[in-house]
Amino acid sequence: MTTGGGGRAGEPPVLFYDDRCGFCSATVRFVLRHETAHDLRFASLHGRLAARVLAGAGPGPVDTVVWYNPADNTVRVRSDAILEIARYLGGAWRVAVIGRVVPRFIRDGMYDLVARHRHRLPFGHEACHVPPVDARPRFLE
Repeated sequence: MTTGGGGRAGEPPVLFYDDRCGFCSATVRFVLRHETAHDLRFASLHGRLAARVLAGAGPGPVDTVVWYNPADNTVRVRSDAILEIARYLGGAWRVAVIGRVVPRFIRDGMYDLVARHRHRLPFGHEACHVPPVDARPRFLE
């Protein structure tokens, strides 16, 4: 999925997540623990920035993890967003990018299965995430 318009070169990507979902917040904590670049920004799917960025992303609200790269104005959702996260983390996590050889409908089907049951998974009910002090400036809205 690609949104229209031009991007902003040099601006770091944004990971939109459901800040009302404990499993999603745990995913953000995982990224913060394992990242090496420390430039990824985070924003709620329920905020104004997400509404603006995702306005052209299709009908209805987006209820999934979203990777937005303002440099080329691309939006990746579901399993494609997860693969972008793995690429961003680098190191051993980058091996997960081989998942691109799996057809998207299979990857997204697996993603949807986890998403449907995310509130029953570990951390699925703990929705309050307070970012570490050094990462707070990277949390938008």
